[in-house]
Amino acid sequence: MPRTAKIVRQTNETSITVEIDLDGKGRTAIATGVGFFDHMLDQLGRHSLIDITITAEGDRHIDDHHTVEDTGIALGQAMREALGDKRGITRYADAALPMDGTLTRAAIDVSGRPYLVFRAPFATPKIGSFDTQLVEEFFRAFAMNALVTLHVETVYGDNDHHIAESCFKALARCLGTAVAIDPRRADEVPSTKGRLAE
Repeated sequence: MPRTAKIVRQTNETSITVEIDLDGKGRTAIATGVGFFDHMLDQLGRHSLIDITITAEGDRHIDDHHTVEDTGIALGQAMREALGDKRGITRYADAALPMDGTLTRAAIDVSGRPYLVFRAPFATPKIGSFDTQLVEEFFRAFAMNALVTLHVETVYGDNDHHIAESCFKALARCLGTAVAIDPRRADEVPSTKGRLAE
C-alpha cells in the first residue's frame, strides 16, 4: 500500500493543503508565503527523503503565526494518516546535526503518544522577518498532530539561522529513519503491545 496522504485544512485564518509520500525521494514544492519557513520545510523534505507538497494562505497581514502553526498541524495530520497502523516502521531514531558552529540533536519515537521537548535558545527575536518563536510553535503543532514523541535540543550555536535550520534538518534525518520500513519486521507493528497508541 502506498504510504501517502493529502490533508486540506480550512479555517477562518488559513487555507492549507499538504500532500506527502513517505517513500519518496525528498522532492518538495513549498509555498506558504513565509520565505524563511518555506526554506525550512524544503530542508525537512529533502533530508528526510519524504516528498512534501504544501500550499498555504493565511492572515499574514496580522503576522505569520497562524500560517506556521496550522501548517505544522496539517503536516502532522498527513504524517499520521500516511503511517496508517505503523506496521513495519523502524519507529525510533535520533540524529546529531552539525551546521558550522551549531550542533542540534533530535530524537523521535513514532509512538502514537504526542510529546515535545524543545530546547533551542535563540539570541534574537527574528531571522530576517521571521519570528524565531515560531520555530517551536511549528515543532509543537507537528508533534501533537503526528502523534510522535519528539525531543530537540541545540547543544550550542552561534547563529540563529543555523540554529533554526539545524533543528529542521535534525528532525528530517531522524524522521526519515523512524518512518522507514525495517525489512526484518515489515509485517509487524513495532510494539510489545501489538499496536501503537492512537
